[in-house]
Amino acid sequence: MIPFCKAAVTGDEIDHVKTAIASRQLGGDGAFTKKCSAWFREYGNAAALLTPSCTHALEMAAFLINTKPGDEIIMPSYTFVSTANAFVLRGGKIVFVDVDPETINIDPKHIKDAITDRTTAIAPVHYAGMPCQMDEIMAIARAHDLFVIEDAAQGLMSRYDGKPLGTIGDFGAISFHTTKNFTSGGEGGLLFVNNLDFVHRAEVFREKGTDRSAFFRGDIDKYTWRDMGSSMLPSELQMAYLWGQLSGIEALHTRRLSIWNRYYDGLKGLGLQTSKPPTDPRMEHNGHIFFIMSPGDKQTYLEAFKARGIHATSHYEPLHEAEMGKKHGRVSGPMDATNMAKERLIRLPLYVSLTDDEVSHIITSAQEIFS
Repeated sequence: MIPFCKAAVTGDEIDHVKTAIASRQLGGDGAFTKKCSAWFREYGNAAALLTPSCTHALEMAAFLINTKPGDEIIMPSYTFVSTANAFVLRGGKIVFVDVDPETINIDPKHIKDAITDRTTAIAPVHYAGMPCQMDEIMAIARAHDLFVIEDAAQGLMSRYDGKPLGTIGDFGAISFHTTKNFTSGGEGGLLFVNNLDFVHRAEVFREKGTDRSAFFRGDIDKYTWRDMGSSMLPSELQMAYLWGQLSGIEALHTRRLSIWNRYYDGLKGLGLQTSKPPTDPRMEHNGHIFFIMSPGDKQTYLEAFKARGIHATSHYEPLHEAEMGKKHGRVSGPMDATNMAKERLIRLPLYVSLTDDEVSHIITSAQEIFS
């Protein structure tokens, strides 16, 4: 069976992990964390705070914008639960809107219709590493004085108008989960803080509410409790693994895109909607997901892939239909594209260690199944 996903490995990770272990300094903000932080600061031209997961990064952003009970946050329903949970934990009310049927990204025209006097933020999700229409989203946010928190969990190495995803809104969250293009050993995340008004408080919150980061930089001679906070630091073992990924990121990125492009070239003639390259020249994607919209109920087609030794899979169950989504959110407008994705979207295996022969087998199988 060809699995749906395997974590990326460059081969250098184990040496870096051994170095971290030998240092006996395994807590947060050690030598490898500093290396990774510097890489992301240069990559994003923004403050970059590494976290144990993307979920932690989103929760930090929800705290920083002072989410209060009754505040409304607009986001797509077709996303992972962490996008919503970050705000629900602080009493926020989620307003679910539909996605664009071509990209499965939040549709800006639905955002406009969902804004009320309780709206405080928009949380666009860059589905499959394809950029959302960020110019439109930012214009809407600025016109209504709203924060923008980019859920760029799937978006490392994707760009919009030259800017890395996650560095356009006020905040941006990145994931290094084992299913993502680049991992820090299974779990991990990062918060870009692009609004300079929040950098200091973000540092304090991440360090249990203390100014410990400033102390370690030598800015102050002691640290103490300054604000509310939590423990949001990844371990050095996570960051040692991540450093191995970042050191070889261009090769990983190139290989992933080459597989994505083979899927597109081999399957664009099916007569079905599939993932496709962005038509907007401002957009660059990272090949995170390749999907096919099945012509009918997805389960029949998933079984056909399984019979051919391929673990293809569907994706999200829309949050607005979940018990907690109904309790802590509401729907604004139609959900036609979201429902289509729920019923028909199929993802193909996509990871850097897929062999050329395996890719050929998957393409041939898809051609047979959908012909």
